[in-house]
Amino acid sequence: MSAVTTQLAVPSVSVVTPKQTAPSQEITLPGNIEPFVTSPIYARTDGYLKKWYFDIGAHVKAGDLLANIQTPEVDEQLAQARSTLATAQANLQLAQITRDRYQSLLTKHAVAQQDVDNAVGTYAANQAIVDADMANVRHFEALVSFEKVYAPFDGVITARNTDIGDLINSGSSTAPKTDLFDMSQTRTLRVYVNVPEEYSQGIKPGQTSADITLAEFPGKRFSGKLVRTSEAINATTRTLLTEVDLDNPGATLLSGSYAEVHLQIPVYNSTFLLPVSSLIFRGERLQVGVVRIGKVAITDVTPGHDFGEQIEVVAGLKANDQVIVNPPDSLVTGQQVNIVQSTLPGDSR
Repeated sequence: MSAVTTQLAVPSVSVVTPKQTAPSQEITLPGNIEPFVTSPIYARTDGYLKKWYFDIGAHVKAGDLLANIQTPEVDEQLAQARSTLATAQANLQLAQITRDRYQSLLTKHAVAQQDVDNAVGTYAANQAIVDADMANVRHFEALVSFEKVYAPFDGVITARNTDIGDLINSGSSTAPKTDLFDMSQTRTLRVYVNVPEEYSQGIKPGQTSADITLAEFPGKRFSGKLVRTSEAINATTRTLLTEVDLDNPGATLLSGSYAEVHLQIPVYNSTFLLPVSSLIFRGERLQVGVVRIGKVAITDVTPGHDFGEQIEVVAGLKANDQVIVNPPDSLVTGQQVNIVQSTLPGDSR
């Protein structure tokens, strides 16, 4: 009779075996989609906009003519520089004739050496003037060539910021530069995502898998490639800036969009999943009850991520531990118990 009474006095507890987590986990983070190349198109000369050829949304090729700028002052300066060059070239030709004549007369001792030296010096001076005037002409020719604004790369016009007749300023100390167009290259997109510091060691360019999802494409994933990181933790946000490149040959995705980035992060430390009902909250420590050889051992554990009904345990457990589910408040270390096997959610029964 006493043996039966003793057996009934031993409480029965349900236990589970911790479930080991997968070798990698997927994290989902917000990302910003940006063009692979984006650039404002400025004028390189002052004038008035004579004509533009492409509006927003136009797909252009590198070298396409985007706009013409009318620069009458520069045209006049070029004409003046060419006239000055012509005068300098005429003077140079005369100086060359004089130099050659004096050098010929010197062989016959018909002129003094000083006269020859003067003629040679005059020729050299006129040659320098011609060189300077030619450089000035090339300068104004370059400014005139800037009247035509060309696309620097293949892309799409995302903004047109001027119209016919507008005053164009190439930039000075008193007036800002005129932004004619904004262009973006969107065949490949950059997706920037800030990865929390705790996951930074798992981010490996060329190795970490990255998928992109957008609200406007429900149920569809776009495969990206993690290509680089800043290799530095931002001291303000404690995150690692990461770039994922995404092919966009059909211009399906729009730059500036908000996206969710799904990263497969490897798990370097062995962790376990437990039902939250197995946790014991006593004082400042988080504990669980583990049954070993029929007796209870109250064990401190270190929690990881909280998944709602389950919680990740990163330290304090072994793979073969039997953890008590719904432990009573009276549970103490060394207490003898009877085991009733239970299961984790998702386990096959």
